[in-house]
Amino acid sequence: MTHIKLTEIALYHPAHTVENDYFIDHFAEKGKDIQNLLLHLGRQNRYRIKDSGETGVTMAVESSKEVLRKAGLTGEDIDLLIYSTQVPEHSLPMNALFVHQAIKGKNRMLAYDLNANCAGMTMAVEQASRTMLSNPRIKRALVVGADHFSPILDPEDEVAYPFFGDLSVAVILEKTDEATGFIDAIHYIDSTDPTNMMFPAEGLTQLVAGNSHAYMKTRPFDDSEMYPHVYDSIRELLDQYDLSPSDVKCCFSQSNKANLDMIQEEIGFSNDQMIFVGDQFGYPGTSSPFLALHEGIQTEKIKRGDHVLFWTIGTGYEFITMLYKY
Repeated sequence: MTHIKLTEIALYHPAHTVENDYFIDHFAEKGKDIQNLLLHLGRQNRYRIKDSGETGVTMAVESSKEVLRKAGLTGEDIDLLIYSTQVPEHSLPMNALFVHQAIKGKNRMLAYDLNANCAGMTMAVEQASRTMLSNPRIKRALVVGADHFSPILDPEDEVAYPFFGDLSVAVILEKTDEATGFIDAIHYIDSTDPTNMMFPAEGLTQLVAGNSHAYMKTRPFDDSEMYPHVYDSIRELLDQYDLSPSDVKCCFSQSNKANLDMIQEEIGFSNDQMIFVGDQFGYPGTSSPFLALHEGIQTEKIKRGDHVLFWTIGTGYEFITMLYKY
C-alpha cells in the first residue's frame, strides 16, 4: 500500500529580530500598555525582514533550496510544487514560478499557489498528499509556506503590529511503502462574518483607485464559539484511528499561547506534547504548524514513528485538523 511520507523539512528566516521592548515603548508613546497582550499571545521575539532585497518569494526560495539540499535532491526530482502564502509578492504570475525557476525545476511538473490564509500550508500538505495518492505520475512534492507580513502591518494597530514574524518553511513529501506519513484531516468553516481581518482593507479595486489604506485591517472578534468544533475534530481523529491524547505530539497554530493552553487543558495533552515557539519567532502565518514541527524535530521531541497532530486556523474563519505519522 502506498503512503506519503514527510522526508525532510527546512526553515528560513531573516537575520533581523525585533523584541518586545520595541513594541512596548512604541505603544506607550501612544498611551497604550500592551504588556498583558504580549503575555497572553506568548511573544518575546520575532524575525522581520529589514533588507529591502528580501521578500516572501526570496524566503520561499531559500527554504526550498535548503530542504532539497538536506534531502539530497534537485529540482529535477520534484513532480509537484505548492507555494502557500496569504501575502503574495505577485498576483501575476503565480509565485510558485519563481521557486520553480530558482530550484531549476523540470518542465513536467504541476505547480501552483495556494491561499487558505493561515491554514494554507497545512492544507497544502494535505492536498498534496491526497493528490499523490491518486496520481501515479507524482512521486515527490515540495510544499513551501512563506508569509511576509511586515509591509502590511499598521503601526497604529496594537494587536497586529507586534503579532507577526516573517519566515518560510519547506517540506519534501515522498511516496513510500512504509506504514507512515499522511493519515487523515478534518476541515471546518464558518463564513458568517469573513471581515475580521482584511487586506486590501477595502479590496483591490479600491486600493488601486487610492481609496483604501495600505495596511491590513483587523478588528476584535469573539472566537470562543469555535473551540467546541476544534475539540470535536481532534477527538474524532483520535477516536477514528484508535489513539488516545497521550499518543500524539501537537504542532498547532503558533498564534496565541493562551488558546493553545485552553486546547491542552480540554483534551488532556501534557506539556511535553505541546510545541510552542511563537515566543521566539513571532507568528509566521501559513507555516506556523510546520515551524512547530521543525522545532520538535530539532529538539528531538518528535522522532520517526511519532504520531503528530496538526491544527491551525485561517481568518474568516476555517480550520484544519490533520493527523500524520512522522
